[in-house]
Amino acid sequence: MEKLKARWGIEHNWQVVVIFCVFAITGSTASYIGKPILSFLNISTESFGSVGYWVVRIVLLFVVYQFLLVFFGWVFGQHKFFWDFEKKMLRRLGLKRFVD
Repeated sequence: MEKLKARWGIEHNWQVVVIFCVFAITGSTASYIGKPILSFLNISTESFGSVGYWVVRIVLLFVVYQFLLVFFGWVFGQHKFFWDFEKKMLRRLGLKRFVD
């Protein structure tokens, strides 16, 4: 636990628990709301094919996840950690111009 706290730059064990909870809630929420969004946009396996549907769904879930991660981080009082985490992730994906 100490290595994780040092790597993430946090001080308390409760912050680790909160961060893990935010990751879990965000993943579950993004997955849960993905299907209704796809239905609203009329995206299905019949219209896009099986592979196309899953590609669109994964891209959509990725985008929704990014927004929800920062939102739930803010709700749980860890906005700075998750905003820094988000910027680091986007830089690694080559989207540096969107965060600086």
